This record gives sequence, C-alpha cells and structure tokens, in this order.
Amino acid sequence: MRYTITFFLVMFSLLQVHAQKEWSLEECINYARENNLNIRLQNLNVEMAELSLTQSKAALLPGVNASATHNYNYGQTVDPFTNQFVNDRVQSNNFYISGNVTVFNGFILLNSWKQKAIELRASKYDAEQMEDDISLSIASAYLQILFNMEMVENAKNQLKVTQQQVDRTTLLYNAGSISKGDLLGMEAQLASEEASLINAQSQLEISYLTLAQMLDLEDVNSFRVAVPEIALSDSNIMSLENPDNIYNFAVNNQPQVKASELRVESAEKNLQIARGGRYPRLTLSGSWGTGYSSGRQSVTGFSYDGIDTIGYTSESINEYVMTPAYSYEYEISPFADQIKDNVNKTVGLNLSIPLFNGLATHTNVQMARISLESAQINYQQSKLNLQKTIQQAHADAMAAFKNYLAAAKQVSALRESFKYMEERYTVGLANPVEYSDAKNKLIEAESQLLQSKYEYVFRARILDFYLGKEIKL
Repeated sequence: MRYTITFFLVMFSLLQVHAQKEWSLEECINYARENNLNIRLQNLNVEMAELSLTQSKAALLPGVNASATHNYNYGQTVDPFTNQFVNDRVQSNNFYISGNVTVFNGFILLNSWKQKAIELRASKYDAEQMEDDISLSIASAYLQILFNMEMVENAKNQLKVTQQQVDRTTLLYNAGSISKGDLLGMEAQLASEEASLINAQSQLEISYLTLAQMLDLEDVNSFRVAVPEIALSDSNIMSLENPDNIYNFAVNNQPQVKASELRVESAEKNLQIARGGRYPRLTLSGSWGTGYSSGRQSVTGFSYDGIDTIGYTSESINEYVMTPAYSYEYEISPFADQIKDNVNKTVGLNLSIPLFNGLATHTNVQMARISLESAQINYQQSKLNLQKTIQQAHADAMAAFKNYLAAAKQVSALRESFKYMEERYTVGLANPVEYSDAKNKLIEAESQLLQSKYEYVFRARILDFYLGKEIKL
C-alpha cells in the first residue's frame, strides 16, 4: 500500500510539472513551425511544385505505349492477316508497341522544365516567408502576454496600497477623525482599482488564449509562458542598426523578395514558352506490332483425286485444258509461328507547321508579356514595401525608446509626488480626491511606461529579424 501511494504521488507530481510547463518564445516559434496548419499547407505546395518539376523533366523523354487485344468474330468476316473471307468464328489477337519523341517544338519543353525549377525555388521561399510571418505574429502575441502580466502585477500592487489606505481611513472614520465623504472617496478609488485589476486579468487571459490558438493547442487553460528578464538602457538605442544597412541586407535575403524575383524569371520563361508556339513541331515516331488469327490455316497434307477440265484452247473448243485435282488437309497455324510471321514495324517523322490558329499564339505571347510586366512591378513593389517596413519599424523603435525614457522619468517623478501626497493624506493635509488624482496619474504613467517598453522590444526584434537573426528575448 505504501509503495502504491508513493507511485501515485510521483505520478501526480509529474503531471503537475507537465501541466505547469512554461513555454519560452523560442519553444512557441519552433512548435508553430512544426505544427501550424498554414505552414503545413505551404509545405504541401512545395511538394506539388517538386512533382511538377519531375513531370516537366519526364516530358523530355520519349513516350512509349503498349496495347493488346483479344477478339472473337462470328459470321462472314475478313481475316485481318490473310485478307480472305471466313465464314466461321475467328479468334484474333493483336500486340502493339509504339513510341514517339519530340525532336523540336520551339524549346517549349526545355523552357517548361526550367520554369518549373524556378517555381519550385519560389515556392520554397513562400514557405519560408510563411514561417517568418507566423514567427513575428507569435512574438507579438508573446510580448502582449508579458505586457498584460506586468499590468496585472502593477494593478495588484496599486490595489494593495489603496486597500491599506481604505483600512486606515475606516479606522479614522470610526474614531470620528474624518468625514463619511472621505471614506466613500477612498472606497470609490478602491472599487475603481479593483475593476482595473479585473480588466487587466481579463486582458491577460485573452492574450493567453490568442497565443494558444495561434499554436493550435488543445489544452488552452494550462498554457503558460516563461517570463524573461527584459531591461532597457541607453545602450539599447545605440545598438539599433542603420535602416539603410538593414535594408541592404534584407533585400538580398528576405524570402518574400527572393520569391518575387524568381517569379520575374518564371514569367520570362513563360514568355519564351508562348513564343515557342510560333515554331514548327518535329516528332519522331515508331511502332512494332504482331498478331494471331484462328482463321489463318496452313496445309498439312493432300491426296490425288483425278483430273479436272478447267477450259479449252483458243484453237478449238474441242481441245480441253486438263489439270490434276487434289484434296488438301488444313490446320490452324501455330500461335508462335503467327506471332513471328506477322511482325510489322514502322518509323516516321512528322512535321507540323503552324500557319494560322485563330490568333491563339499571338494572344498567348501578349498575355505572357503582360504577366512579365506584372511580375516585374510586383518585384519592385516588394522591395519598396520592405524598405518602408524597415524604415517604419526603425522609426517606431526610436520613438518607443524615447517615450520609454520620458515615461520612466515621469513615473519616477510621479512616484515621489504620490509618496508625498500619501504622507499628506496620512496626516490629514490632503483629501481623497487629491489622493486619487495623484495615484491615477501614477497608474497612467506606469501603463505608458510598459506600453513604450514592449513597443520598443517588438520593433527592435523586427529589425533583428530583417538582419537574419533569430527572434529571441
């Protein structure tokens, strides 16, 4: 019994540890990259592109087909191998192998192969971009949780201080030292901070739910994140890379830009494919066939039956032409002999010259030109968007850090001001309205400090991401 209880206690403790697992940002990102459904769908697109490339390669090889038939013909029919009429059931077999290869078709097949190879590389970059986008989204949701956690902690601390003041004010009111209005004012401040705490806790749970849903976790309630140490100093802003340097690196390494560049190359190949429709098409073909027919017979023996009159001479109708008469014995030719004797082979060249096809080729070329121009514009647009994103992230990071420094000074000053106000209120030199006003200003400043802190951290991580660094806290 003792061992049984010990076993269950150990198992319970292990379950508790598992349930209380705290996820780091790196673990969240790695989990999403392995399990996110959108990423898995994008990886399937990569597999489809690989199959398309394999198919385009195989299109360069000769096409070979084989066929076999087995037929029964009843009544009068023509034997397919003797070309004689047969009034009986005829069993026939045909065996056929044919092949063809494209010798020249305006390099359409070759350019299609190259285009599929380019599209495969582009699809891989699309998959990388999907992973990067989800990683940034997870980082943003993760930081939102950290922000809300600090908001909850601040709200608890503020509520604790106010509760102490309410308890003290209640004692003073019961002693007759202060008025009912002063007590009600402090209780109102307490109720307001209780509501703020509830709202902060609700926002924290919502942010947890958001991140858990982004990870497609089944157990949402036990999901918790690790809290890293995030400290900001003047050296942080000095560590930010120049936005031009970031762009010069990112434009040559970002998967979205690389995919857009490859799609320009793909559009160029598509234009060459369309132009290939203007050239003649030359194909080489060949075939081998044989067959069997039960109507084909061979002589196995004969006997002499006398002489038959078959006509008369031109000199006189009384001068007859005579010939020996024979009776023949037949049997169906053996299957193996017929297969060997009925072999037929063909080799040929086919040349097709396009003269007029309803402007289809001309239209395809024009549409390919438009697609190429569109791809070039998308490529330029992707580079511009990247540059704007980096510039905006850098400007936002600079502004957030400056706001953080200003908010830090403001919080420091308001804490001293509130401490002074608290002392004044304690000795009865300030009323609850003045106390609440000083405290609310401090709460608002602390909220601004947290917002600017996490705004800077997120923007700085975006800039690191564009420099090819892993997203870490």
